[in-house]
Amino acid sequence: MENNQETVGNVKHQLAKLFKESLSVTFPEELDVDPSIASCQNPKFGDYQCNNAMGLWAKVNGKGTQFKGPQPIGQAILENLPKSDVIGSQSIAGSGFVNVKLSTPWIAKSIHKMLVEGIEIWAPKLSVKRALVDFSSPNIAKELHVGHLRSTIIGDTLARMLEYSNVEVLRRNHIGDWGTQFGKLIEYFFEKCPDGEINGQAIGDLETLYKASEQRFNSDDVFKEKAHQAVVSLQAGVERYQNVWAKICEISLKESEKIYQRLGVQSVVKGESFYNPFIPGALKLLSEKGLIKLDKGALTISIEGIQQPLIVVKSDGGFNYASTDLAALWYRLNEEKAEWIIYVTDVGQREHFELFFSAAKLAGWLPAEDNRYPKVSHVTNGFVQGVDGKKFKTRNSDTVKLVDLLDEAKSRCKAALIERGKNEEWTAEELEQTAEAIGYGAVKYAELKNNRATNYTFSFDQMLNDKGNTAVYLLYAHARISSIIRKSGKDIEELKKTGTLNLVHSDERALGLHILRFAEAVEQACSHFLPNILCEYLFTLSEVFARFYSNCQWWDRRRRQVGCCCARQRPLL
Repeated sequence: MENNQETVGNVKHQLAKLFKESLSVTFPEELDVDPSIASCQNPKFGDYQCNNAMGLWAKVNGKGTQFKGPQPIGQAILENLPKSDVIGSQSIAGSGFVNVKLSTPWIAKSIHKMLVEGIEIWAPKLSVKRALVDFSSPNIAKELHVGHLRSTIIGDTLARMLEYSNVEVLRRNHIGDWGTQFGKLIEYFFEKCPDGEINGQAIGDLETLYKASEQRFNSDDVFKEKAHQAVVSLQAGVERYQNVWAKICEISLKESEKIYQRLGVQSVVKGESFYNPFIPGALKLLSEKGLIKLDKGALTISIEGIQQPLIVVKSDGGFNYASTDLAALWYRLNEEKAEWIIYVTDVGQREHFELFFSAAKLAGWLPAEDNRYPKVSHVTNGFVQGVDGKKFKTRNSDTVKLVDLLDEAKSRCKAALIERGKNEEWTAEELEQTAEAIGYGAVKYAELKNNRATNYTFSFDQMLNDKGNTAVYLLYAHARISSIIRKSGKDIEELKKTGTLNLVHSDERALGLHILRFAEAVEQACSHFLPNILCEYLFTLSEVFARFYSNCQWWDRRRRQVGCCCARQRPLL
């Protein structure tokens, strides 16, 4: 039986299909066995290996099987592999591990197909069609700070990865633009500006007002009562309060958008106020299910196995994060038809989401099984630390503002470029644009290259280093490759159509194999919400390319001297 695989897509999946056929022949009674395919840790054994033999031996040992151990099982799996142009050779090692070396011509053919048809043909084929990514979520009247950095950049990158994988993504910025904090701020504002005029107010001024109102709220009972009444007036739609609230939101969002533009981040703002009208209906549905109970004046939902109930209406009758999140979930499932809702926040909100998700499952809004759609995922991230191991703050122990962090990154890059004399080669505009690209890219990459679940230490010196796994190094690698292509004098688009790839040298093949594994990296990064997998892939790619370029220049010249046919029409890379 011959199996000619498509020269496109995830290599592991293609090998899994071949081994599935072999397993079904070798063990027809074990129909539920899925192939276990992994990359070989040591390239001398092969490119991939099938690891099923040990597990199958454990299943059949002592049951009258014809096999005498895991290695004979591995041998049988190898012998039953269908013929395919994907596999160049195969062998047995250890306790029945079936090692596979991919066909080098097939690697070349696959890469050529990618060059001709575009790398998008290797995008993972995910089962979900529409996903919603909830990320960033700043509070109104407060400047974006370093605490928003991880959620913003990780959330945006997850959205990009899903979009690349042909998933329709709804990007949502669930801002904090409602609730008690506005009662404090509006009431304090009216005391300072009785006429209610807020024209020209800056976000920095608003934050100063916010801090002052918070201090007043905590120390003055009379003011506290006025603030509570201001919330009632706001929620009742009193025009004077609504106008001030709307202006505060407008000022804050304009300032936030400036930061998002610098980071290249796009999202649609739908804050707490947007979902507020849907809260009563959502709570009514939960109440009809018998889930909401009165507990010490508050309305709560009890979750089996969790001592702390989920409070959905406070004892004073006010709504909270849980009531807003439940209404938002209902809206996203029923109005926006999202199949997969991904919440990107810091790890400190884990308990809230566990309670919230459990309540939605009790209500039947979500299936009990996490692997069925519609489903929700809470993607947590650790905190940004300073060199002292504590939360990253300024010397005055203030939270670092995101605008200051980006300004500093750009400033340092610009100074480094001037030191290298680039200000004499480039225009002032080119210098500014390059400093921004490197500086902002360095900040984003420093976020993404670390496992999102762990804390990491913020260091300008480390992220702006041009050696190691940094954005600067990768930008240099990209610039170098682009320069090689320009200096070749070749029409790359024409070469894609008429050229051929001949991966003769070992470093040529190694580069081709790594390029071929791109789809695997994207799929793994999507499945586990780990952008750092892609960062590691790109860093390794730059190193593999550097070895190829260094070692294959002499090789290419030698082939041309001896008239080797492999040199003809070769330079596609």
